[in-house]
Amino acid sequence: MSKKRLWITRRLSDATLERAARDYDVVINHEDTPGTAAELIAASADFDAIIPCHSEHFSADVVSQFSNRLKIVANHSVGVDHCDIPALNAGGITVTNTPDVLSDATAELAMLLMLGAARNAVAGDRIVRTGQWDSWSPAFMVGKQVTGARLGIIGMGRVGQAFAQKARGFGMQVNYYNRRPLAPDFERGAVYHETVESLLAVSDFLSLHCPATPETVDLLDGERFQMLPKGAVVVNTARGALVDEDALIAALDSGHVSAAGLDCFKVEPGGNPKFSSYDNVLMLPHIGSATRQTRDAMGFRALDNLDAFFAGQTPKDILTK
Repeated sequence: MSKKRLWITRRLSDATLERAARDYDVVINHEDTPGTAAELIAASADFDAIIPCHSEHFSADVVSQFSNRLKIVANHSVGVDHCDIPALNAGGITVTNTPDVLSDATAELAMLLMLGAARNAVAGDRIVRTGQWDSWSPAFMVGKQVTGARLGIIGMGRVGQAFAQKARGFGMQVNYYNRRPLAPDFERGAVYHETVESLLAVSDFLSLHCPATPETVDLLDGERFQMLPKGAVVVNTARGALVDEDALIAALDSGHVSAAGLDCFKVEPGGNPKFSSYDNVLMLPHIGSATRQTRDAMGFRALDNLDAFFAGQTPKDILTK
């Protein structure tokens, strides 16, 4: 029996590529550049399956031009805001993602951003690195203490829960907003808030872990930033669409938000150059899941979904809307 043809749109981990080459007739984009709309349309006629990342965009317009050969899009990501799932499903295409396996890595990075933003990591690194550290006093580089502080989490899914677990190690008081409250065994003492507004009022530190949807675009806007306690620290390792970046800059300028840690931006790659002059904004280039173990696990999870699909089974991570 001939192998199914598979297109892998980006350079995945070596272990993933080796397994894919063993089990599929695979074409790999070794140039590691995002797949264009034209390439996706052409691939739909040449391949039975695609493993894309969030850098490839399966809009309704693109999907409407697909051939009927393509049967499954097995995303190498948890977030699927780059996929019009109803359009793909309507075209007879199964869609999967890779949950669970990147929760700890992303939560680790959120902790890094929270601590670094709170403790002046950007400014401190700069003055040492540039030879400007020539004095000290008790008032020097005073930051905001994390231990025992009130933490607000928006989105208490797998990553949010992993972040809450790590925050408890610092004795933080965990509060959260979610579409529905968690069972007590999953809450582990965290306090549920029925509204975002209620959560913001008790969030000395606020961390975003919810998906980007039409309802969550600019979830944090000018009005909501003002609902935070003065001097709050904001962390975003979810999606750039969740934050009104101009409103965040205004909140930083006023001092109402004392610092921010950002791993994602409205424009990616590239980020927002307006943040570059702010020493109280710690920025990373969307690398929340970028550990070797997690990249292997994500690739294997995508391949597990493909294997199940082509074996006539329901993939573990099938998505429908």
